[in-house]
Amino acid sequence: MNIIQNIETKRLAVKLKPSAEKMVKRKHPWVFSESIVKQNTEGEAGDIVIVYDNKKNGFLACGLYDPYSPIRIKLIQFGKSAQINEDWFINKIILAFEKRKALLETDTNSYRLLFGENDNLPGFIADIYDSVLVIKLYSHIWLPYLNWIVKHLISITKCETVVLRLSRSLQTKGNLYGLKDGKVIYGKLENEVVIFKEHGVLFSANVIHGHKTGYFLDHRHNRKRVGELADDKTVLDVFSYAGGFSVHALKGGAKEVTSLDISKQALDMAKENAKLNTHTGKHIVIVADAFEGLQTLINEKKQFDIVVIDPPSFAKRESEILKGKNSYIRLAKLGAKLVVNRGILVLASCSSRVIAEDFFAISEESILSSGRTFEILEKTYHDIDHPIMFPEGAYLKCGYYTLD
Repeated sequence: MNIIQNIETKRLAVKLKPSAEKMVKRKHPWVFSESIVKQNTEGEAGDIVIVYDNKKNGFLACGLYDPYSPIRIKLIQFGKSAQINEDWFINKIILAFEKRKALLETDTNSYRLLFGENDNLPGFIADIYDSVLVIKLYSHIWLPYLNWIVKHLISITKCETVVLRLSRSLQTKGNLYGLKDGKVIYGKLENEVVIFKEHGVLFSANVIHGHKTGYFLDHRHNRKRVGELADDKTVLDVFSYAGGFSVHALKGGAKEVTSLDISKQALDMAKENAKLNTHTGKHIVIVADAFEGLQTLINEKKQFDIVVIDPPSFAKRESEILKGKNSYIRLAKLGAKLVVNRGILVLASCSSRVIAEDFFAISEESILSSGRTFEILEKTYHDIDHPIMFPEGAYLKCGYYTLD
């Protein structure tokens, strides 16, 4: 299978600063450009890099060279040397597939098969929606290996169609060898909107123009949980996007669900997703900025049995951490005012720079300072198809609080 022309790669040898070497020994997958102290030759995207120990000259790890990123080497193999060939990739894909098997035994046909660094393939994402495989690349390092990887992803998943998505930064740099964002690289795509199933609930993903690969699969477990709690309840879903929590709540028997999002287009998708499923609840949509929309609902003295607040990442870089934490404080305080007595407030974060411990502490202090007391119903982290292999890989956390 030739999706892309053959790209020749070479091998590089490097040595690192002691602090970076220590991180490699801990199996951290990133080596920054300023950490490299010795390099035998210039590197190009996808070249195989061997990292040698400073003292004994022994093998430490190997990775792929990325001249377009400050993370200059993305590490894929640690401790024990290996040939990075077609068999190596087959083994990585099989290992990843085995980890997801339990999920595929549920009434679900959508999942993340490859989760970048956490499956030893940094910057490579592979999501499945029914019989459509969507690959999203965040680095040029994968172009020389794409023919191998795609062939075996198809073989293992039995997908009939493959769509390639490219990150914005990827599209602005380097040679893409004729590849384009949204290109169907295998099979035929009858419709860019693909219907898929998540724990028996139907959703749609626009695999050509949608965010990321078309949908956010990571909150699957939490959406299911909210659905289980929603029977005969009123639910407010803030930052609802395409209605993940809203639709599970409706399917779970909620009598009324309000989806609030700043994007009318996202809310149109939420309405369409709700229509894919049988339910008797009323579905209301509010187009508004989340903070303003919450304040308006408070002013109108509205309250709900369940309030779900799942914002986008507030802290993508270190300089945004404080501002991000303040936003979480504001949301928790606003949300707490909208929950009925003995109702449930669900607070989520997908900012990896705000660690779980800090996020939960902020959430709980904010609930108390809003004049409510709480019981912790549960706390959740990543679903089975989003495994964690290094600290920065852990981003998702979600707290369920029963408020008095």
